[in-house]
Amino acid sequence: MLLTPQIQAPRSRRRRTAAALLASAVSVCLVAASAPAVPLGVGDRLFPYLGNPGYDVASYDLSFTYSGSNSRPLRAVTTIKARTTADLDRVNLDFAHGTVDSVEVDGEPAAFSAAGEDLVITPQEAVPSGDWMRITVRHTSDPVSAKGLESGWVRTTDGLAMANQADAAHRVFPSNDHPSDKAMFTIRVTAPKGLTAVANGLPAGVAKTDGSTTWTYRTHHPMATELTQVSIGRSTVLHRTGPHRLPLRDVVPTRDRKVLEPWLRKTPAQMAWMERKLGRYPFETYGMLVADASTGFELETQTLSLFERELFTQSAYPEWYVESIMVHELAHQWFGDSVSPRTWSDLWLNEGYATWYEALYAEARGGKPLRDRMKAAYASSDGWRTVGGPPAAPKVPEPGRKTGIFRHNVYEGAALVLYALRQEIGSPAFDRLQRAWVGRHQDGTASTADYVRLAAEISGRDLNGFFKSWLYGEKTPPMPGHPDWKPRTQAQPGTPAKQSAPAKQAAPAPGAAR
Repeated sequence: MLLTPQIQAPRSRRRRTAAALLASAVSVCLVAASAPAVPLGVGDRLFPYLGNPGYDVASYDLSFTYSGSNSRPLRAVTTIKARTTADLDRVNLDFAHGTVDSVEVDGEPAAFSAAGEDLVITPQEAVPSGDWMRITVRHTSDPVSAKGLESGWVRTTDGLAMANQADAAHRVFPSNDHPSDKAMFTIRVTAPKGLTAVANGLPAGVAKTDGSTTWTYRTHHPMATELTQVSIGRSTVLHRTGPHRLPLRDVVPTRDRKVLEPWLRKTPAQMAWMERKLGRYPFETYGMLVADASTGFELETQTLSLFERELFTQSAYPEWYVESIMVHELAHQWFGDSVSPRTWSDLWLNEGYATWYEALYAEARGGKPLRDRMKAAYASSDGWRTVGGPPAAPKVPEPGRKTGIFRHNVYEGAALVLYALRQEIGSPAFDRLQRAWVGRHQDGTASTADYVRLAAEISGRDLNGFFKSWLYGEKTPPMPGHPDWKPRTQAQPGTPAKQSAPAKQAAPAPGAAR
């Protein structure tokens, strides 16, 4: 997508009667265009109403004002700059679970209504294809989940964090909530004195007024909406330096600073380990956000991965295991963040590779052989496919469950595909493939078909048959080089959340690595 557009001056538009356009403090379900508004989507097989056709977002400017209570809605302003790819007399944004006060398109009031989980905007004049538009939505953002729907906000003991994957960013702010439309982000957070706010990217200013502070952060690379992160709480920000003098920062509950520091200082070495395998880290900064909350998962939010506090404070977890989970989220910065999935069915490339490097690190640091882990996964693979579908064709999640697609089949089952591919084409070609994948598609999106083509290019072989059976087959194919490996005859249950199975079986964690 276009990352740094020159926004043209807004077109002169005929103003209509203000009374017909403005509404005061009305909910997202108010208003009205003459014809019924309908929800749209980009046709994702797993989330058909996510994303919207007709435009390409270049940037988001998000402003949140936090009252000090994480049970009250935040006041918010979302500004979107986008270029149209079709003539639009209406613009659909993904947004639900908030109150919309007003909408402007290029500075002029626009009508708006709700359709499903879409905010449908009717500008005063149609926007032609190839034009730039600026949409400003003044709204609230409710951190309390609606009945039957998971919010993107995570309420911590002292504030808030975000976990928008896979379909919940639009329950925080209006957006084109699909990873195929990445954009640049500016995030501003105003919070009462005594609280600290941190977001994706690098700091871009701090402004203090009587009783409150506003922090501004900007990304230097495009980001998918599902990777947005905002932390608000009684936090300390710890700074250190990574490879190539990369600025690192961790955000932790102030009271836990000392107990967490031994874990946090491991990141530079882990990053150096990853760079030896994949090349330079792809973003402007990195760090860990340790939240005092029970989420059931860890999450690779771009440049600031979210972790549960209990992962580091419960002594039941071996050091090698905790470090391997840290590496899982770090690996996602290349696989899933820098190279984002074109559709949610391409999720196996995110989670398979994160699980792959998690397993390699567990082998290197914990003496847990990759071969043994993959043999155990092979035995369970048929059961995972039965429960969750093949790795590249996961079953559709239940409505309202943002984590519903994250089962064993896209974690260990996908890592098993990578192991089979390495067996099939050899380690040298496999290693070149990883570097080529993250290098060729950096800051972009890519699909399973792209991966299949690149694997054939790197290996010099037609691999269509191999990938068809391994990625889409109901049963797990024979493992190259291991004719003795056999699947279990009885299907094993899957896990209905993002999981990294064998490591969890060795030492169950409070949450699953996403």
